[in-house]
This record gives sequence, structure tokens and C-alpha cells, in this order.
Amino acid sequence: MAEEFFQQLINCIAKEGRRAPGHTVTAEVYQELMRDAERPAMPAVPAEAPPPRPELPPRPVFRPQGQGGFPPPRPQQQMPPGPQAAPPAPTLPGAAPSSAASAGSLDELRQLALACRNCPLAQGRHTVVFGEGNPEARLMFIGEGPGYQEDMQGRPFVGPAGQLLTKMIQAMQFTREEVYIANIVKCRPPNNRNPEPDEAFACIGYLKRQIELVQPEAIVLLGAVAVRFLLERPGGIMRLRGKWLGYNGIPVMPTFHPSYLLRDPSGKKLAWADLQMVMKMFGKVYQPSPRR
Repeated sequence: MAEEFFQQLINCIAKEGRRAPGHTVTAEVYQELMRDAERPAMPAVPAEAPPPRPELPPRPVFRPQGQGGFPPPRPQQQMPPGPQAAPPAPTLPGAAPSSAASAGSLDELRQLALACRNCPLAQGRHTVVFGEGNPEARLMFIGEGPGYQEDMQGRPFVGPAGQLLTKMIQAMQFTREEVYIANIVKCRPPNNRNPEPDEAFACIGYLKRQIELVQPEAIVLLGAVAVRFLLERPGGIMRLRGKWLGYNGIPVMPTFHPSYLLRDPSGKKLAWADLQMVMKMFGKVYQPSPRR
């Protein structure tokens, strides 16, 4: 359309030039017009403005927090522990050394006890009262602890209570040399008091090894303290006496301590009944001497 328009315009100009000489269009003008006709200028059409882009929230700025520009490591999550074996039972304060359980003889065990300082009783002792008697005794007597005379002589049951015990043993048709005598603790408690639990458990390992080495057929426990710490049975001796108990397969007869019988002679009849039960076990029957 634009090319035809320019051609018509040129024709009109040429025609006017013939009618009015001197006003004609030169060849240069024709050429210039023809070049414009070959490349008509297209009217610029304004493009539609694109729709505005939605505003996005500002991107967070990364700021390193750890060493080397990296964030610090996340704390490692602690996994709950799996099932485990029960922890070993806590050892009591001053427990007897494990070497006591491995002693091969009473003499070896005695040497360990003489050097023992596992509890405060060792500080006030004069000597260790280990025990004495037949190392292969069939019958064993166990008291609670040494007194003054025992601490001075280093032998169990040598004071007034010991003299009564010797008579009890003879009434059972045994001699003192035939039986074995020991105590829960090997050192004298101050003022002849009962041993404290930590003192007893510090020393009980020696006594248990004595029993294992002697291997008696029966044990007589003299008093509630001996029953409490060897058999771990609390209670008064009046309730426990006269009944067969047991320790590692060995028959055990609890009865009154000789020192108690010295304070209360009325208990001798009950104690004698207890000892007669032990005699019966060994096939012994009391036969009173004939009166003259």
C-alpha cells in the first residue's frame, strides 16, 4: 500500500513538472524518494507494558556461625541405653580381702588375719583372736567377739564365759580339744560391746573360710549376734534358739551365749535342752553320774 502511494505521488510530481517547467523534481530527488519507497517506515506501535511482577519477600542473608564459615554441628542425640546386665552388688565397707577365701589352710588364714587392718577394731586391739581347736572338728562353736581376757591371751573363750563354755562342752561328752571355737570378729570391740555391722562384715570372710576348712558336721551359735551376722537372720535369741537352722548345708543350733547365762542362770535349763539336741545328732545321750 505504501509503495503504490509513493508511485502515485511521483507520477503527480512528474506531471506537474511537465505543466510547469522550472519546478520539476531532479533525478536525485526521485532516487531518494524511491529508496524511501523501497523501505517504507513502519509506524512504531507502542508495546504494551508487561504486568508488574509480584514483589517477593527478601531472601534471608546467610551468616556463618561456626568455625570456617559453617554452622556449628547439631548436638548428637543420646540414644537410650539398651538392656544391660545388673550391676554387681556393692561391697560392704571393709569387706574381708579376697585372699581369705583362697587361703589353703588354717595356718595360712591365721597369718592373713594377724595382718588385717580392715576395720577400726584393729586400732584398739592387743592381739588378734583367730580361733583354736581341732582343725578337723566335727562340732564347731561360734561366739560374737573376744573380751578383755581373750584380747590379752589371743585365745577365744578363756574368761569367765569361756570357763562356762568349757563345762558345757564337757557335759555334751566332748573335750575342748575335740571341737573348734571361733568368733564373728577377731578383735575385741571397745568395752565388750556388740560388733557394729561394718566391723562384722569386715571380718566375716575369715570365719566363713574357717568353716570351709574345718568342715564341721554341726555348728552351735552362741547368742543372737552370731546368728545375725553368719545366717543374716535378725531377731532375739529367745525366738531363734532350740530350732535347727542351716548354713551351707551344715545343721546349725542357736542357743544362749555363756555370758548371758552368767547374768541370768535361769536360762541354763533351756540352753541345756538345746545342747542335748546337738548331742542326739552325734548319737550321744546324757547319762547323769550316779549319786553317792
